[in-house]
Amino acid sequence: MNEIIKIQNLKFCYTRETDQIEVEAIKDITLEISRGSFVAVIGKNGSGKSTLAKNLNALLLPTSGVVYVNGYDTKDYEHIWDIRQTAGMVFQNPDNQLVSSIVEDDVAFGPENLGIESSEIRKRVDDALHAVNMYEHRKKAPHALSGGQKQRIAIAGVVAMMPDCIIFDEPTAMLDPQGRTEVMAIINKLNNQGITVVLITHFMEEAADADRVIIMDKGEIVLDGTPVDIFSNIETIRKVGLDVPVAVELADRLRSEGIPVPAHIIKIEEMVDYLCQYK
Repeated sequence: MNEIIKIQNLKFCYTRETDQIEVEAIKDITLEISRGSFVAVIGKNGSGKSTLAKNLNALLLPTSGVVYVNGYDTKDYEHIWDIRQTAGMVFQNPDNQLVSSIVEDDVAFGPENLGIESSEIRKRVDDALHAVNMYEHRKKAPHALSGGQKQRIAIAGVVAMMPDCIIFDEPTAMLDPQGRTEVMAIINKLNNQGITVVLITHFMEEAADADRVIIMDKGEIVLDGTPVDIFSNIETIRKVGLDVPVAVELADRLRSEGIPVPAHIIKIEEMVDYLCQYK
């Protein structure tokens, strides 16, 4: 089984509190996510991307359709911990995930709840903190850390549970540019180590790092493909209220001026390299 997540005809509805009207947040989505892949899901507020994320590890359950995580149906309560150990989740606000007054105790919280032996927990905590470059801060209080450092600790807490997949629900939305860069470096590092990554984001530059980009609008998938393929659909992306990466916008303008920028250039670094060599 190459896919770690399999979604079939997923629909998710909820009743809006303000007027008691039923809202269909996810509309009949079918997709598969391969093991070891890096999938970015993009959409403006209300597109359904975060609702989709929460359906991937049973924080929300389908109104209809089915979500399989490592072969387990998310509606099967007997396997809820198998599902959540397979697919860990990192949220937008790290303060909502930090539970202890000492960093290393916080990272140990998840493995302790899984009943892991203390010697193994010690190893997992140290390995997780090294993985996010926060080992030297292990004795500090989480509240004394920067936003980016807090998010790295939240990621370490999930890594210590040794999931096969990590779902990141807009993990950089509350961070400054440096914090976003730090967290994205960790996400790429984890993916390079074989962990499947599902990144929910509204930053197009972050999506450019993925193997696959899914764009959602009004609970539906509008585009699904490689970053190069997706970002060539500039008009479609704009129609759903999104921007394209700066490098893609610049490349489009340069082509209109007769400069033959290759279609594969979607990152600033690639654009700089091309322009430095262009004659």
